[in-house]
Amino acid sequence: MANDLLKGLYVAVTRPLEQAASLSLAIESHGGQVITFPLIVISALDDYREFDQAITQLENADWAIFISSNAVDNALPRIIRQFGELPKNLKFAAIGPQTAKQLSLYGVAHILTPQTRFDTEALLALPKMHAVAGQTVVIFRGLGGREVLAETLKSRGANIIFAECYRRTNPQQDAQLLSCHWQQHELDAVVVTSSEAMRNLISLASSTDYLQHVTLCVNHARIAEPALQLGLKVLVADAPSDEAMLDCLSQLAKDD
Repeated sequence: MANDLLKGLYVAVTRPLEQAASLSLAIESHGGQVITFPLIVISALDDYREFDQAITQLENADWAIFISSNAVDNALPRIIRQFGELPKNLKFAAIGPQTAKQLSLYGVAHILTPQTRFDTEALLALPKMHAVAGQTVVIFRGLGGREVLAETLKSRGANIIFAECYRRTNPQQDAQLLSCHWQQHELDAVVVTSSEAMRNLISLASSTDYLQHVTLCVNHARIAEPALQLGLKVLVADAPSDEAMLDCLSQLAKDD
């Protein structure tokens, strides 16, 4: 990709700050201008007693499924501290390659991961996730979240334990920053990489007028759904990687 392919493009990145750096740097290295506008903050829980109780059952569990890299980073240190090491009996699964990569940093060698699409449905489609009858599955996630994974595995005969280890909050009070950038002709696209961030973006806008004039770039069709229902313009990247998002944004690059 040419270094100036995004020249003149103003892009708001809504990822949590600690996860936005690599994409922001990539956009800027290709000539784009980044507006930092995190719509989610990841933070530790105030009380880990329920989590600590849940992980006492890991030695008798069959699977540990991690929904995100945040789940890995907020759970693995506590697990290792409690057990001294990762329980040998556990099989590990991750929702996608970034989460699997994060698990590998803690010494997990064999991780079940979808190979094409990286979402709950793709993980559930794998043969090993169909053969869970009578098995105990611990799902590591933030507070709340989609129930599709747990409900589907339950329907296949699994015993489900939730190990919720972080929370997500919206740090923004309004969308005035984005509206002002648009009024100054300095907002062409908004990168949204989670369904919760999309809900936060839409709920912040007292009017979606300015959103009607920009393009929302997302990394999964499911994230696009509420925006499309409002008639907003959305482009869906081919994969969750930074490179795929750059390719998506390149469709919007302005002429010199």
